[in-house]
Amino acid sequence: MVFALIHELGHLICGILLGFKPKSMNIMPFGLCIEFKVMLESSKNKIGFEIKKIIIAIAGPLTNLLIILICILINQNIENIIYANLLILIFNLIPIYPLDGARILEGILKITKGNKYSIEKTNLISNITVIAVTIISSITIYVFKNISMFFIVIYLWMVVIKQNKIFKTKIRAYNVIENNKNILKKS
Repeated sequence: MVFALIHELGHLICGILLGFKPKSMNIMPFGLCIEFKVMLESSKNKIGFEIKKIIIAIAGPLTNLLIILICILINQNIENIIYANLLILIFNLIPIYPLDGARILEGILKITKGNKYSIEKTNLISNITVIAVTIISSITIYVFKNISMFFIVIYLWMVVIKQNKIFKTKIRAYNVIENNKNILKKS
């Protein structure tokens, strides 16, 4: 949990340096989550805003990578610290919301393909990834007789189901906006 906190501090410090103000810090079953206030003036330049969000998302895993590199450079027998940070780094890069990997993927897709496309594809990839993680975890649970992966998979499914509901709401909103634009064009 200490390294998960340091990971979130990486997001926090980066967000503050990029001009965002922290809104809240929530304790999740497998770590913490920081939310930033979205300032109207910062969202006017959409590409710059998305790039800043991607940088903030990358800051957490980079913090864990930095800890790993420091441990390697000081050449001490601290495999547990390296292992813990490697797990946090890899876990957070999985493209499932609210993990950093999904935030990075959605930001890149928003810049290159637009809002609706990025939400649709990130949701699809999130669903496929949670299925793949479930299969891999089932095999590791069977082989290593370690049930801890079961709880992580349950949490990920809960998150994906919640995000699917949010996704449906966002897509409905985009469809309404597109329909209104089409009506205005015709008139």
